Amino acid sequence: MVSDDVLYLPIRQLAERIRARRLSPVELTDAYLARSERIGRRLHAYVTLTPELARAQARRAEREIAAGHYRGPLHGIPYAAKDLLAVLGYPTTWGARPFAAQRFDYDAAVIERLNAAGAVLIGKAAMIELAGGLGYTGPYASLTGPCHNPWDVTRWTCGSSSGSGAIASAALAAFALGSDTRGSIICPSSWCGISGLRPSFGRVSRHGAMAIAWSMDKIGPMARSADCCALVLEAIAGHDPRDFDSLPAPQAAFRWNGGASGARLRIGRLTNVFPDARPEIHAATDAALRIMERQGAQVADAQLPDGPFEEAAELVILIEAASSFSRLIDSGRCAQLEDPLGQINGYVSRLFSAHDLLHIERLRTVLQRDIDRLFDRFDVLAAPGEGETASPIGPPPGTTPLAPRPRSETRPRRRYQYDSKQPDAISSLCGLPALSVPAGLSAERLPINVQFMGRALRDDLVLEAGRFLQAHSDFHLHRPPI
Repeated sequence: MVSDDVLYLPIRQLAERIRARRLSPVELTDAYLARSERIGRRLHAYVTLTPELARAQARRAEREIAAGHYRGPLHGIPYAAKDLLAVLGYPTTWGARPFAAQRFDYDAAVIERLNAAGAVLIGKAAMIELAGGLGYTGPYASLTGPCHNPWDVTRWTCGSSSGSGAIASAALAAFALGSDTRGSIICPSSWCGISGLRPSFGRVSRHGAMAIAWSMDKIGPMARSADCCALVLEAIAGHDPRDFDSLPAPQAAFRWNGGASGARLRIGRLTNVFPDARPEIHAATDAALRIMERQGAQVADAQLPDGPFEEAAELVILIEAASSFSRLIDSGRCAQLEDPLGQINGYVSRLFSAHDLLHIERLRTVLQRDIDRLFDRFDVLAAPGEGETASPIGPPPGTTPLAPRPRSETRPRRRYQYDSKQPDAISSLCGLPALSVPAGLSAERLPINVQFMGRALRDDLVLEAGRFLQAHSDFHLHRPPI
């Protein structure tokens, strides 16, 4: 019998046991499936489990390894994929009622790459409908209902990769794939106390993935550690001619050697982000950076440049999403969406003009230049993972709450009253890599994360920053009380 302690192991340790044939991929898959059945349903973490496919892939992995054909560290490792990724023969619902019966006759590019690596798909992770592409107001905006946080089941995991966050946090799989247009990997990773990587734009193919905003969408891993994220990125990165934004092969490829010496890192502590966050959130970030500084990293204050990053990022998403979901909007089936904002937002977004989009794109070029200058002085920039800890799920829309909730707990993830200097907005808009990793717990025993952002294509440096912190702390080893 595979214990919970084994299920919480990082990928590298699971892989060592599998390669040495001290751990069976079949037994590991069965254990994750059983835990997913038992706990995943309570959390609303999955849309679909894929036990037949998983067991077939696990048996194949076991045979290949026994025969000496070891494919690498993901061989025989179970994972979950966000339900906007096509999987041959299984529903791909995009988290939305109008697409509940949708199926594709092919696999998404990242699924193909993980198949080639010998990984084992055990399920499709729950998500916010259309990944929030047409807007949403809270956790009920999902075909499967609110995803519950393993750290406190009365709280949310954050969107839109809500199920992926719960799956990785509760050890329902060794890792999960999420997608990120503007923080949808960073926020669930932060609220669920896991490590989550948004890769550089164009490094991971989006072929077979639902599109929100073609110029901002990315796919990335959510897992136990920075090293886990790096191992997954190594498998899924690479050029793909089917994705028009895919980088050329030399730039798209990613190789991970376990990290260089983090003692050489130059870290810029961002001092003008999340001004309304509780002191304990900034204090946790500062404490994490002090750990790294004591081990030799160089830390100095930095500031994000001035600019309408939040507004520009939001407007790009609104305009491009209205095009991505044009058939849904034209058909009138937006009325079937769960969230009232999603039901109308596509029609409103069509009022923007080509002039508006071109103006934003010219502005984006200026903003990219301004943020890039910071990386002449720093390898990575550091900030809190989020400006708040996991918010209560609360009552469904249209019902009267028993007591008023603070405004900070009722805000949607996609904010329409712009917060000053959100790191997610600038790094997402400019195509920069970012990694969120655990940095402690709040007074309410909820996760607080720190995020590291890097220059475009320097995914290795943000991963090294996370690996370096995790080599000298145990924040990432904390488990939720599920």
